[in-house]
Amino acid sequence: MPVTDESNAAGRTTIGAEARFDARRRQVGLVLGPLVFALVLALPLAGLTPEAHRLAAVVALVIVFWVTEALPLAVTALLGPTLAVVLQVAPVGAAFAPMANPIVFLFIGSFILAQALFVHRVNERIAYSVLSWRIIGARPTRILLAYGALAAFLSAWMSNTATAAMLVPIGLSLVAFMESESRVPRGYGTALMLMTAYGCSRGGMATPVGTPPNLITIAMLDDLLGVRITFVEWMLLALPVTLVLVVIAFVYLNWVGRTGVNEIPGADAIVAERKRALGPWKPGERNAVIAFGVTVCLWVGPGILALVLGRDHAVAQMVLASVPESVAALIGAVLLFLLPISKEQRSTLTWKQAAQIDWGTVLLFGGGLSLGALSASSGLALAVGSGITGLLPTDAVVPLTFAAALFTVVLSEAMSNTAATNIAIPIVVSIAQAAGVDPVVPAVSAGLAASVAVVLPVSTPPNAIVYASGRVPITQMIKYGLLMDGLAIVLVPAMVLWLL
Repeated sequence: MPVTDESNAAGRTTIGAEARFDARRRQVGLVLGPLVFALVLALPLAGLTPEAHRLAAVVALVIVFWVTEALPLAVTALLGPTLAVVLQVAPVGAAFAPMANPIVFLFIGSFILAQALFVHRVNERIAYSVLSWRIIGARPTRILLAYGALAAFLSAWMSNTATAAMLVPIGLSLVAFMESESRVPRGYGTALMLMTAYGCSRGGMATPVGTPPNLITIAMLDDLLGVRITFVEWMLLALPVTLVLVVIAFVYLNWVGRTGVNEIPGADAIVAERKRALGPWKPGERNAVIAFGVTVCLWVGPGILALVLGRDHAVAQMVLASVPESVAALIGAVLLFLLPISKEQRSTLTWKQAAQIDWGTVLLFGGGLSLGALSASSGLALAVGSGITGLLPTDAVVPLTFAAALFTVVLSEAMSNTAATNIAIPIVVSIAQAAGVDPVVPAVSAGLAASVAVVLPVSTPPNAIVYASGRVPITQMIKYGLLMDGLAIVLVPAMVLWLL
């Protein structure tokens, strides 16, 4: 059954209402933020140094602006350290030094690599190749499983927004054909769209470069605690969590979207036709895969060497120091400008194409690191942690790990998960330190939990893209998302505790 004019009109009405709500939210934030800033600055906060007190006002303003999106998130991230310098919380060098954290360059390099895969449509070739496998064929259940696996795999290495934007139109064309030819229930289309969104969100958890919250967690653990987590170590922890969450989503959505038919003749022909339209492999595609493959080897190789020889082995330490993840990403990015496509185009990627990466997320990440470092150096984080430990039963690692996951999920439903992680990780670390608990376990739990919020269209970009397709009513997104969130809030911290 194709999407009707009535359903399109309803979707436009709902989107218009959300746009009006967002506009009011921003207006409220522009007024509320400065008021909260002035209030915190005026209050007598015992136990804080003057610098920590002024920073508390800055952090309060930043949180309000992030929640309400009164300013673009990246602008707010720059506003935080700027105000910290103006209020003499720290000198300008110390305030902005975290902007040059090596993880920032890992972000930039991995974004450029993902941009090359997107520009040369390598992601589409992978998608159509998998969907055309004979084992999948025209079976609705296997198509649903393949969609979830594809979304998770691609999102582990590139933007989940780009992955969802690519997979949703393919899925919509398949669903329209199935509904017109075999009267497949509309619920299958809803399930396929939600499987795309859930697969993208969960898949990003699997690797450090899959989603910004992962890199934020790794960077803050390094900056605040001196704990370095390698690429392989993160995957050993996060990949099992991702697999469990994706399988649960598939089992549930397969039941929700049951079609009553085993096969829909002709569905596989659509995929085959799209695959043929891509033609043979082109030089740009091959070069992008070569650069990406070299980078993955450099990401994974040193970590495997450290696992085999031991982290304290001289060779392992030398390799880890010589080829950290950020340097590996930059090597791969530079390769894209060295590998030619033709005599006319002497590079796989032009700078104009590379410059289209998400610089806003890079700045948001750097600004969050800056506020985290300033909170630690000024004593604000420790004071907040000490205050909270007196109110909550967080004197053991288990309750704190579950509380950290719940806290981050709730934050992620109200704002960008990148901003939520920037807020949550320093607080979780400070609470754990004040309580005498190892901060690594609850911090990793919070970092992973930042990617599981899927209740609202604004929770994640894949959710927004899926909702805009018109195939997922808001009531169903909330109903199914609440169940997914609830399961994840229990499973993520439980698996982190078990694996660590």
